[in-house]
Amino acid sequence: MSNKEVQDKSLRIIYMGTPEFAVPALEKLVENGWNVVAVITAPDKPQGRGQKLVGSPVKEAAEKLDLHILQPTNLKNPEFQQELRDLQADLQIVVAFRMLPETVWNMPPLGTFNLHASLLPNYRGAAPINWAIINGEKETGVTTFFLKHEIDTGSIIFQEKIQVLEEDDLETVYEKLMTIGADLVVKTVEAISKDEANPTVQDETKAIHHAPKIFKETGKIEWANSAESIHNLIRGLSPYPAAWTEFQGKTCKIFKSAFSSKNLSGKQVGEWDSDGKTFLRFQAGSGSLDILELQLEGKKRMKVQDLLRGLKL
Repeated sequence: MSNKEVQDKSLRIIYMGTPEFAVPALEKLVENGWNVVAVITAPDKPQGRGQKLVGSPVKEAAEKLDLHILQPTNLKNPEFQQELRDLQADLQIVVAFRMLPETVWNMPPLGTFNLHASLLPNYRGAAPINWAIINGEKETGVTTFFLKHEIDTGSIIFQEKIQVLEEDDLETVYEKLMTIGADLVVKTVEAISKDEANPTVQDETKAIHHAPKIFKETGKIEWANSAESIHNLIRGLSPYPAAWTEFQGKTCKIFKSAFSSKNLSGKQVGEWDSDGKTFLRFQAGSGSLDILELQLEGKKRMKVQDLLRGLKL
């Protein structure tokens, strides 16, 4: 191993992340011998009936890797920021964390870069994977970029694309992007360490769609929309938080569907048809939608045939 490689690996890195999406990148960095001097993640949260305090997925991973962990409640706290300065990081990496104050992201000499789950500048915001699927995109990806004042607008370092297949939903695209994102983080660190990053300014003409936070109302199915657009909404919110509608007087979450351009004979928008055994089909604004997997209020998630067997329609 050359002196250059030894010097590169000794870069002092602080890693910031909280959910499962941020775990593989942290593991890959350590696996590849990079010097992660601290991991910053969210404070433990109460969960379950007993409200027991549980650490984030990133905290659990950092503990297994025997890394130094910080869990600040306030990123602007002077004591926390002094603790950061004392770590003397060369580089900071952010994957699925919260917004950082400039005093934090501007601290290390080599800067702070973020991994974002879209092909920036498209789908800036909190829910890029959801919105790419909801909008029927055939392609998405991950981007690493240097942080600056305006959210998700910094200069792009690298991007990696994937195809969004017809059978894909939020869960499968999330898994794909989490995997290629981990490799892209390592690739980005390697480039920065060799001074070969060459970031490029984002092209604002390509900032076509935004990716705002998902709320419950986002998932409400409007049957006046086309069957294809409703199908994409279901894919983009499955398995969580899930698209929903009212059925038999109860809230019904829908996880899987299939659409057709054919309308149902004699049915108005939002009305449904069923043989009571094998299918449940809704009339949309144009075309029809077959419900394949669902969860009726008070019941478990199941295939439509299993639900129909227990219902009197």
